[in-house]
Amino acid sequence: MNLLRLILKSSVGKKALVAAAGLLLCGFLIVHLGGNLILFSGENAFNGYAASLDKNPLIPLAEIILAVLFIGHIILALWTKAENAGARPEDYRFKRWKRDRWYGSKTAFYSGLLILVFLIIHLRDFRFGTAPQGLYRLVMESFKSAPYAGFYAAAMGALGLHLGHGFQAAFQSLGLRRPRVRPAVDAMGTAFAWLVAGGFAIIPVWAYFK
Repeated sequence: MNLLRLILKSSVGKKALVAAAGLLLCGFLIVHLGGNLILFSGENAFNGYAASLDKNPLIPLAEIILAVLFIGHIILALWTKAENAGARPEDYRFKRWKRDRWYGSKTAFYSGLLILVFLIIHLRDFRFGTAPQGLYRLVMESFKSAPYAGFYAAAMGALGLHLGHGFQAAFQSLGLRRPRVRPAVDAMGTAFAWLVAGGFAIIPVWAYFK
């Protein structure tokens, strides 16, 4: 507990926690995307996958951990942003990092806000909604609505921007985005962001035109 207080008193410590939580959430996104792509295998396969999750006794614990990571990521990110706004001028290294940041950094707050709105709607419809005919049909019928499918795809665009910036910022905060490996880290972050976002975004497009 004392260690946590010590970390939270430090700007560097808070940034490291934001980075760690973000990278763990990235891991969840990969797993979640893999599950969602089972939709392409058909109704029986996807409903079987959904049923296996419902029967898994570890899922409630995993959801609690995810909620803590997500809420903690938001609170710490806003806390750090507020501190930075009132901080003294930063040294050259951090000024250079700010110049190097891509467009996603300028829209991080707004993309994060859109992702939060999307998540609330997504949980309401697919996690806590009723699916008497099975989750597959609920998903497919939901995406037959052009506005709904369009909103989902737009939210995935915001996710791509947020992930691209977040991946680079996380490695920077953890001291892993050094000049020698910076191009590789940035390329890896961009590729990861748009592969994940594109993987999610193709689902409503496919379902709408199927």
